[in-house]
Amino acid sequence: MITLREAIKDAEKKKVAIGHFNISTIDQLWAVFNSARNLNVPVTIGVSEKERDFIGVSQAVHLVESIRDEFSYPIFINADHTYSFERVKEAIDLGYDSAIFDGAKLPLEENIKITKQCVDYARAVAEKEERETLVEGELGYIGSSSKILDAIPEGASIGLNQLTTVEDAERFVTETGVDLFSPAIGSIHGQMREGYDPDINIQRLSEIQRALNAHPVLHGGSGLKDENFTKGIAVGLLIVHISTEIRVAWRKALMTSLAENPDEIAPYKLLANSVKAVEEVVTKKLKLFNGIS
Repeated sequence: MITLREAIKDAEKKKVAIGHFNISTIDQLWAVFNSARNLNVPVTIGVSEKERDFIGVSQAVHLVESIRDEFSYPIFINADHTYSFERVKEAIDLGYDSAIFDGAKLPLEENIKITKQCVDYARAVAEKEERETLVEGELGYIGSSSKILDAIPEGASIGLNQLTTVEDAERFVTETGVDLFSPAIGSIHGQMREGYDPDINIQRLSEIQRALNAHPVLHGGSGLKDENFTKGIAVGLLIVHISTEIRVAWRKALMTSLAENPDEIAPYKLLANSVKAVEEVVTKKLKLFNGIS
């Protein structure tokens, strides 16, 4: 079975991107896996701190590993948005394929310091145990929640003068040694209630991608126009995060099931439509990310 690093290198060669989808429940996990398997493309499951606490920190990685082993399929798990070295360490120790230290709201120097600590620990474990956890760093604040928004998150870096600069990106990646890098390039976490989210700055993404020795990642993919993905992937974007759109589809389908079946109490029956709804969202995104018509 290929590793996440190998899957990323293959995506780079094919000029496609790996879809990263956040989940909170096992039915969402199956929906994401079913979609990826039907299209025969690799996929990453994301679980933020609160999501993996809800599922179970070790249970989440074991669930994904069990699917990977049973179906011999390239499905990976990422410890998404992690806010301390201790919790990144926890994910590395448990065998997550990747982990993000999110220091986007910290001063640059402190963000670099803790991110490097995470990278150094991951490399030490990899050398000792012959298994690898990729470490991602994040530079530039784009909001912090996956929900429907009536306004741009306060303090989000979406204006041209607020985006991650090439100079800061170079310093960050060089001093931390991260494998994956998420800059602020105009996207936001969450999804606007009306219309589309702000477009990403393709020029800034391209400038950063050319300057760095790290794989670029896009957070805040929900709510973006399709052209943002196709243009971003064309200039080197390799991983795209989707969360809010999954939550919206899941909740709408569940509300419909509850309304149409007021006497039903079996969760697996009530959630059947939610699984289908999530599959539809994931399938559409994976086709887009992988150039499948």
